Amino acid sequence: MTEHAPVAASGAASASPSVPVPVPVPVPVSVSVSVSVNGEHRSVPAGTALDALVASLTSAHSGVAAALNEAVVPRSQWSAAVLAEGDRVEVLTAVQGG
Repeated sequence: MTEHAPVAASGAASASPSVPVPVPVPVPVSVSVSVSVNGEHRSVPAGTALDALVASLTSAHSGVAAALNEAVVPRSQWSAAVLAEGDRVEVLTAVQGG
């Protein structure tokens, strides 16, 4: 028995330098997102969590509350609350005195 070279099926497309080959277009990765913090627009790095944002606003370790899109977020969940484009954040710090 003799072996034969494979034969291309009729009508099969062949690679040709004159035929453009589709090239995937890279999707731009956002390096920052725009959020509203206490009513002021601010850009923060993409992937920023609520705990990092609060730490950039105040050094207080107690007496701080944060809301994301009008919902209070418990402090235990701040690190899991990653900010997204258009989010609205309110950060409140308790002060003593009158």
